[in-house]
Amino acid sequence: MKETKFKFEDLKVYNKALDFVDLAYKTCDNFPKTERYALSSQFTRAAVSIALNIAEGSSDTDKQFNRFLQMALDSLNECVVCSTIAQRQGFITSETNNDLRKKLVELSKMITSLQKYLKTKTNH
Repeated sequence: MKETKFKFEDLKVYNKALDFVDLAYKTCDNFPKTERYALSSQFTRAAVSIALNIAEGSSDTDKQFNRFLQMALDSLNECVVCSTIAQRQGFITSETNNDLRKKLVELSKMITSLQKYLKTKTNH
């Protein structure tokens, strides 16, 4: 049986965002239980928000998609702060923080490249 797919599911940036969601959940599994409704929740919600904004914006106009991509970047920045706080609190190692940051830099570059593409497409 053939799986039904939506257009946004073919976007590399969307799939990278989903990979980061998986990583965020896996990372937060190691946080203390006291953080379940605090930093852990904030981190996973911000990570999920990246993918949600990419998916939601992709079905709209290029201008609106760009706006949603900006919201995805805002959520990405939240993830950077959550990762930094997690390291500072001793919930993750500096190596784990660095790995998370590398993935976020890659994702950020992909999102900003897509934004630039959409802007040039709109200006022609």
